[in-house]
Amino acid sequence: MNRNSEKGKPGCDHYKAAIEDGSLVMIPYCACGQALDEDYFCEKCNKKCHCREIFCDNEATLDLIKEYAKKSSQFAGFRIRLGA
Repeated sequence: MNRNSEKGKPGCDHYKAAIEDGSLVMIPYCACGQALDEDYFCEKCNKKCHCREIFCDNEATLDLIKEYAKKSSQFAGFRIRLGA
């Protein structure tokens, strides 16, 4: 698992993560910037997306995702970053 707290900008399919009303919210996006539906298909690019990075909106979200990554294999393989 690669947990990276570098600042960065999305350049690939990714999730944008935030804490809203005390809950973690992760929204999938295509590399082009288009928000994705449940099927992860980008209508703009006409392709199926595979999100492998999580961009956290702030340090609190980053810390929460890191805690989840320690406890759950579901987060294995994601690159976790603070960024856009």
